[in-house]
Amino acid sequence: MSRVKNSVATRARRKRTLKLAKGYFGRKSTIFKTANQAVIKSAMFAYRDRRQNKRNFRKLWITRINAAARMNGMSYSTLMHALKVNNIELDRKVLADMAVNDKAGFAKLVEQMKG
Repeated sequence: MSRVKNSVATRARRKRTLKLAKGYFGRKSTIFKTANQAVIKSAMFAYRDRRQNKRNFRKLWITRINAAARMNGMSYSTLMHALKVNNIELDRKVLADMAVNDKAGFAKLVEQMKG
């Protein structure tokens, strides 16, 4: 039985990994074994952080809405409950944007929810 050599595919696979590791510090960018470990780990972090990013933004939006609501004499939870009761379907992203960029409009919304 003849010997099968697969150097072309092996080299391509290693080049792909080293290309992904470009810019890493030290041997992590040049040595295949360490580069492969670093690329796998970074992919795990990227997967995890795509989800954490969503959590962090939601946290930021809630903080901004709460701060703006309290400046207008209302807490976050009472504001969100009033919005739900009055069937106003503004999501947190839009409310946070209003709280930062359109203070007058946000204040008007809070006043409507109070009365």
